[in-house]
Amino acid sequence: MISKLIPAVMLGTAFLTGCAAPNLDNSAGRRVVYQDVSSPSATVAGVGVESQDVVSMTDKMVRDILSNPQIAGRATAPRVIVDSEYFSNDSSSRINKNSITDRLRVELNRASNGRLVFVARHYGNMVEKEREAKRSGQADRGTIRSTKAQAGGDFRLGGRITSMDAASTSSGNVSRYHQITFELIDLEYGTIVWSGMYEFKKEARDDILYR
Repeated sequence: MISKLIPAVMLGTAFLTGCAAPNLDNSAGRRVVYQDVSSPSATVAGVGVESQDVVSMTDKMVRDILSNPQIAGRATAPRVIVDSEYFSNDSSSRINKNSITDRLRVELNRASNGRLVFVARHYGNMVEKEREAKRSGQADRGTIRSTKAQAGGDFRLGGRITSMDAASTSSGNVSRYHQITFELIDLEYGTIVWSGMYEFKKEARDDILYR
């Protein structure tokens, strides 16, 4: 009985070895390898929004916004709010929207060099607590403005992530098209002063699990 089991075990081992990814070293104790966030992974990739897509789309939006004289060419730098509150994900991809809006805000702030002023609306509670502490004597007064209001914005980011999926029943291939729109809204008139769009389509034999 044992002699009959040995060939089966050897065959199973050979099958598993043959199915393993040839370039993937998953041996115990293997050191972590850093990868370029602007390049796709050689071993883990799917049809969703990934790091290289975030880097590429935000870089494109930064260049486009800063080249618009209505926004970045004003004599007085406009106040801009860039966060994920009005940036919706209506796609079938799972993604943390903050990874897009945070990178866009940071890169815009760095590259604008004072041409844009960013309102930290997502830190509003922190600012309010400190203002209350200074005015009540719980903290040193420091710099206190005469008005109780925080800075208002001239423009605010809005946008949407959408997708269209397709799957082949014969080949098992999965395809996904993403369309990601970015818009800056005038907070007095409600008009759109700038729009940008990023789109891409991916196809894979099997999709991966995004977390």
